[in-house]
Amino acid sequence: MKQKQRLEDTKELTLKFEFNPRDGIDNPALSLAEDSDTEDAGKPRFYLLTKGDGESFGFCLREEVGYKGHIIRQVACGGMAQRRGVQDGDRILEVNGEYVDNMDHFRVVQKIKASGNQVAVAVLDGNAYEVAKALDKNLAELLPGHTRPRLCHVVKDKSGFGFRVSAPEGVKGTFRLSVTSDGPADKAGVPSDSWLLELNGASVRNYTYARLTRKAIPWPMPCGRVSGGPVLILTRPSWLSVRMCFFRSQLKQSGSKVTLLVIDAKLEEFYRRQGVRVIAAMADATTLPFKARKLHMVKGQFLCEMDTGLPADRAGMRDGDRLLAVNGEGVEGLCHQEVVDMIRASGNQVTLLVIDPDGDKFFSSMGLSPLLFCEDGHPSSGTHTAPGSHPSMPQRNGTPIGTPRLCHLDMGPEGYGFQLQTITDKPGVFITQVAGGSAGKGAGLKEGDVVIEVNGSNVEQESYKEVLGRIKESGQQLTLLVVEQEVLRSYREMGLAITEMLLPGPRPC
Repeated sequence: MKQKQRLEDTKELTLKFEFNPRDGIDNPALSLAEDSDTEDAGKPRFYLLTKGDGESFGFCLREEVGYKGHIIRQVACGGMAQRRGVQDGDRILEVNGEYVDNMDHFRVVQKIKASGNQVAVAVLDGNAYEVAKALDKNLAELLPGHTRPRLCHVVKDKSGFGFRVSAPEGVKGTFRLSVTSDGPADKAGVPSDSWLLELNGASVRNYTYARLTRKAIPWPMPCGRVSGGPVLILTRPSWLSVRMCFFRSQLKQSGSKVTLLVIDAKLEEFYRRQGVRVIAAMADATTLPFKARKLHMVKGQFLCEMDTGLPADRAGMRDGDRLLAVNGEGVEGLCHQEVVDMIRASGNQVTLLVIDPDGDKFFSSMGLSPLLFCEDGHPSSGTHTAPGSHPSMPQRNGTPIGTPRLCHLDMGPEGYGFQLQTITDKPGVFITQVAGGSAGKGAGLKEGDVVIEVNGSNVEQESYKEVLGRIKESGQQLTLLVVEQEVLRSYREMGLAITEMLLPGPRPC
């Protein structure tokens, strides 16, 4: 009761306002801020978040029972997300320029993780999101209708790369491309009149153009092929050639191949107005020749070495393939034993995502993860699970017998509203009572539920005291992964580990 009284007192103090004649009635700064907040609340906000190695972006992404969308929670005070303006309860609509509101939650989490140390997101205020959903609005219409940047891999033929470059006088880092019809660049998907952002993974935005020097080709220049580089065309005196040494050195290193990150003028202007720098992770890479492959394997196919004709070979595995993910969960950064444990925990079947050596070399040279450009439902080869099934889902006659549930609780005046119990001298706890109208009830907890995880940490082998301590340490917000006892027995009989990966449909991180 004392705590409740303190909260009420704080609210009253916050809302209280005393008029000071010297200040006047109007406060332009406050008025503008309030109007701006009201006006912008229903509009998406765009951020480019950057972190260092070993750091996080400063937020957690959740999918919660009773709530819609990909929800941002636990925004770290002073973290990158908070400094940029991300708020607790915001919903993510775009990741790296791709609309994700209707995407499986696990795929959204994967895209953020695969983005590396930079990720571009579009978010919407939580209240505005709920209102839009209640009105059955298409949230994609809140976002500008634009194409994405493109990542194109161009292979030179006898006529060259098939594109020309021009640059306006006195403008920093601006390259316009003209593409030869049916040439290598055109076949690689490079749009004509697009702007060049990166060449072989190196940004050109800080490159300064200069007037013609002895190192540059003198103007006017004939429309022919330049040795060691692409063709430059100058359509009028205000368009001057760039320093060709830059292109020559870059293209010489590329040999017969070059990778371009390009963007159309309208989209470039949009991101510039939003203050968001375009990165390769935001690109449409459908025209790239390098694709990851999804392989579905049953027990007996898990081999360290692959021989022709054996099950692993028939599943599509090739010598030199690099493993990217196990059952949809990325393994980049994990040690060998951790990957082995993940495969063993899969039980009788497992789905692997792999990439061949050439693709691995390409993405490594670009500083990108292949997981950024993997699309569910479009694996390039291999044997796959049937539509709608999951490799680790226990089934009876082809029908899943149950799944775990993820419940997010916000502490109320009476706490979380549930009680725990354990079997004497045995690890693990389960829910015994859930108060009506409590946070636990609203989050979907049921009597008899077994607690599998507390805030993402597995507690199956922990004592009652240890689990209770974790719950108390969580503060005002708590996330529990729970499962009904009958379902738990079924999973254990099949030798399957219960994780958030098993959640059907949209899956949380």
